[in-house]
Amino acid sequence: MRKLSDTIARLSAYRTQLGAGAGIDAAGRLGTLPEFGSNPGALLARTYLPHGIPAGAPLVVVLHGCTQTASGYDLGSGWSTLADRDGFALLFPEQQRANNANLCFNWFEPGDTQRGKGEALSINQMIEAMIARHGLDRRRVFITGLSAGGAMAGVMLATYPELFAGGAIIAGLPYGVAATIPEAFDRMRAHGLPGERRLQDLLRSASRHDGPWPTISIWQGSADRTVSPANAAALITQWRGVHGLPAEPSVSESVDGQRRRVWRDADGRDLIEEYSIAGMGHGTPIAGDGIGRPGPYMLATGISSTRQIAGFWGLAAGQAEKAKPDVRTPTASLPVQTPAMAAGPARPEPPRDTDRWAAPPAAAGVRKIIEDALRSAGLMR
Repeated sequence: MRKLSDTIARLSAYRTQLGAGAGIDAAGRLGTLPEFGSNPGALLARTYLPHGIPAGAPLVVVLHGCTQTASGYDLGSGWSTLADRDGFALLFPEQQRANNANLCFNWFEPGDTQRGKGEALSINQMIEAMIARHGLDRRRVFITGLSAGGAMAGVMLATYPELFAGGAIIAGLPYGVAATIPEAFDRMRAHGLPGERRLQDLLRSASRHDGPWPTISIWQGSADRTVSPANAAALITQWRGVHGLPAEPSVSESVDGQRRRVWRDADGRDLIEEYSIAGMGHGTPIAGDGIGRPGPYMLATGISSTRQIAGFWGLAAGQAEKAKPDVRTPTASLPVQTPAMAAGPARPEPPRDTDRWAAPPAAAGVRKIIEDALRSAGLMR
């Protein structure tokens, strides 16, 4: 059992790593989608549509990291700059402090990470509203995110795989590996990650989908002390299962001085790619090429993850003609809410008294210390 002093030390270190200024904003660039469904996760929906965007354009969903805002992450990563150039729509789900003190998506909370529930359902509803209102191409919907946003992108890819042609997870974690706060901390440090069979079972059981599956781009810094690089290996293992791919990559190469590995199917389609960024800590790699700008968790490494991910998806300028044939089977739009969620409150339910662990009066002070520390770290509502 983990010692109380160790847990509090980890929380303090995590709080320090979040740093100051990560929520830098760029007012006026993004719009807001005012209504999109029952919104059980109580998220905001920020949007960006380039001027003159045609009907049938792709949609990219972008999830910010802890302490960040949608506008701040867009400023750093440069997604709207690329959208202007290449003609796709953007959706930025945005966390609120009422849900998480440090603006982290709740990637490990069971009530937010299952199909038809919480934050996962809210993001699904946003996507459906964007497609319907702007005539976007349902076959070309993609999702990416950093850290907690990367883990939440993984949640969406697992629970609503029929929605996405591709996904990109930056410094994130595999789906379903944590369901409590102590587990979340342990998995971030690669303690207790499941084995291959369990990882693949978690993904398969997240929905009744049986393929085709989204392509996956995985990005990880080799010196990341917040989310261990072992999580990138676990993500590859998890997604190899549904794609039926071997353990060894088809290609290992250098791109802009960084290692890229690729897993391809029998037809030569790139289904999974992994970038390992040498010496990079926790953040999104950018290149200083006019797409994005450096800042907290926006790390100038000489390679632009935004450009490379868009290229992997066939969205980047000059790459549309190189995109692999679309073998996805169009699926009918699934219901975006369940009756229970439609009747539910706009804000997530606060924990019931019966949900809280019981403690005798003598332990009440210790419990308060722990809960206050967890809230300050953004890991408890």
